[in-house]
Amino acid sequence: MPVDESKSVVTVVGGGNSAHVLIPFLSASGHKVNLMTRRPEAWSKMVTCELQRPSKKKEMVLYGDVNHPAADVLQTVKGRINTISSDPAEVIPEADVIVLCMPVHQYRDALNRLAPYINRTKKDVFVGTVYGQAGFNWMVHEVERLYRMENVCAFAIGLIPWICRTMEYGKLGANYGTKAVNVAAVTGHVSFMWTVILDVQTLLHYIEYFLSVDFLHLTRPRNKFEYLNKIFFEDICVRWHNKGTFHQACSFLSLTLSVDNQMIHPGRCYGLWKRYGGNWATEDDIPFFYKDFDDVSAECMHLLDADYTKVRDAVKLQFPERDFKYMLDYLTLERVTHNSKHGTIKDSLKNSEQLALIKTPTTKLDDGTYGLNVNCRFFTDDIPYGVLIARWVGQELGVETPFIDEIIQWAGSIRGEKYLKDGKVDLEYCLSGCHTTGIPPTYGIFNVKDILD
Repeated sequence: MPVDESKSVVTVVGGGNSAHVLIPFLSASGHKVNLMTRRPEAWSKMVTCELQRPSKKKEMVLYGDVNHPAADVLQTVKGRINTISSDPAEVIPEADVIVLCMPVHQYRDALNRLAPYINRTKKDVFVGTVYGQAGFNWMVHEVERLYRMENVCAFAIGLIPWICRTMEYGKLGANYGTKAVNVAAVTGHVSFMWTVILDVQTLLHYIEYFLSVDFLHLTRPRNKFEYLNKIFFEDICVRWHNKGTFHQACSFLSLTLSVDNQMIHPGRCYGLWKRYGGNWATEDDIPFFYKDFDDVSAECMHLLDADYTKVRDAVKLQFPERDFKYMLDYLTLERVTHNSKHGTIKDSLKNSEQLALIKTPTTKLDDGTYGLNVNCRFFTDDIPYGVLIARWVGQELGVETPFIDEIIQWAGSIRGEKYLKDGKVDLEYCLSGCHTTGIPPTYGIFNVKDILD
């Protein structure tokens, strides 16, 4: 489809699974699509997305050099990338919408890299992500302060709108269906009123900001959500699936404390570790991550979500003026977004047709066996940019979270990380590295009362 001049210019940043869906969907809807990636040579100008459903056939199908379970293709969508580059100067300045498609722990680095090239002459530039874990607004506001940008509107989609996978990197993606309801948070502009001329050095900038918080005034999002829905959201779900309407969350915190990966992934991985020791003799022995979901993993996830619920309840008491309509426990959120009637966590995951094809992340070990991949995003995203955030918020609100602590300590023991010390989040450890965690103090937010956007 040719570019529609009335549509937005979208720059996709990163080459994650969701990029292989967004690019075809947006391009085929008339948008001009650019791509910023560290691997421009690996991408084809034409990207294809197959809308699939699990096949009754049990054989594996080779895509590129990777075997995937067989699936029935319901529809094929093709999209063209206008410019592919690793240089933000070539793909960021003309963007009306910039959307990150990458692991959560990479968001902050990516934002700092692209921010200097955002076009400040545009009235609005929407900067967002397809997955709203880890206080994305805190990250965006950090670069807004650093680069003194006043035309950026941050947005985050609570849950990735579809179940998707990369079949051939840079060429082919698979979409297994969309959610019945999608939730997103959107901010208005940030306006800075500087009373002194600051040196460009980052340290002085941050000192001035933290001593003068009155400099920062957030405009209300008001019609920003409706506008973004019209120019972007509608073309990535409803247009292709005839469902998946977007609804506005009252706060990014609703997403930060509700999105499900940070409960599903650590809970399931811990369950696999407890049941199997995280090791399997052959590839055929490895259980599917969801289709083979068992009682041990379900109990781990239940206990984890119960701790999250205590934190959510404390947040609602702290901020009674917000409705937090979409800050929900796992099963309630699953029923809202999927329009399901599952009675248990195990049923919701084990019987999901959309999730059936997803395999457990493993690596082949030197002895020929297969071990749980502790360096995958289930650990690098969902611990330091997931459960640890809930742990810090709970700590500051006086909430005990024993199972969250157990998960953090277990993951840390197999990855050599020590996020907790003497029963508290170890701020010295968490703030000592470069973008080590996503807890609010990373962004200079030390008072829990300041965590709302």
